[in-house]
Amino acid sequence: MPAFALAFASAVRVASLNLCTDELVLALADPGQIASLSYLAGEAGDSARWAEARRYPRNRGTLEGALVTSPSLVLTMGGAGRSSALIAERLGLKVASLDYPQRVTDVRAQILTVGALLGQKVRAQALATRLDRLRSAPPAPVDAMFVGGGGSSLSPTSLGAQWLALAGYRQRALPNSRVGLETLASAPPKWLIRSDYRQGEYSQQQAWFAHPLVRRLADRTIRTDGRAWTCGGVPMIAEVARLRKAPH
Repeated sequence: MPAFALAFASAVRVASLNLCTDELVLALADPGQIASLSYLAGEAGDSARWAEARRYPRNRGTLEGALVTSPSLVLTMGGAGRSSALIAERLGLKVASLDYPQRVTDVRAQILTVGALLGQKVRAQALATRLDRLRSAPPAPVDAMFVGGGGSSLSPTSLGAQWLALAGYRQRALPNSRVGLETLASAPPKWLIRSDYRQGEYSQQQAWFAHPLVRRLADRTIRTDGRAWTCGGVPMIAEVARLRKAPH
């Protein structure tokens, strides 16, 4: 990277206010560029990169809380709020608010956008190229149902279902996007893609997995890291590559 580009990159200090933008920052920024991440970034139950995130200061997801880390760029997703935008403008800070991605191509675009903001275009292009390789030759999809706590699932047109398709699984259309026990009994899928999100917590939603109809499908159940699916962003690239190696 040319010296002027390195100087530009090092001058950018980013504060991320959202778990989904935390993932982008951790994937693209140099360590010295990270002013702070959101408080969820360092939570093992929420972030796939929690151990790495704990090396950095964390904020409470507000601009006011992030200011103490002296960022030059504030990155969030879903809107920063009018008052926060006004404060940032008065302080001469740049605020970039991304929309929640609806398609895999949106994730790719966000990688390139954040890479440009951080002065990390080369790194961003390399990551986008990894995603392009996954998209260029997806396996023939087989019947599957994604299932989270309490039987929650995915719409066949959702971002999560698009990632599933890249991994080689076709999300079945389900009433209210939920896996019903009746369906598991009468028309079970070839593969049940089970999210392990917060699997260690005792709750009614987790107890759903202990039902005999669910346990009966153990030999056709594939575990997936539920933390990656929360945002459906950068960590899904590695998760899709891992799922492709699972039995189909």
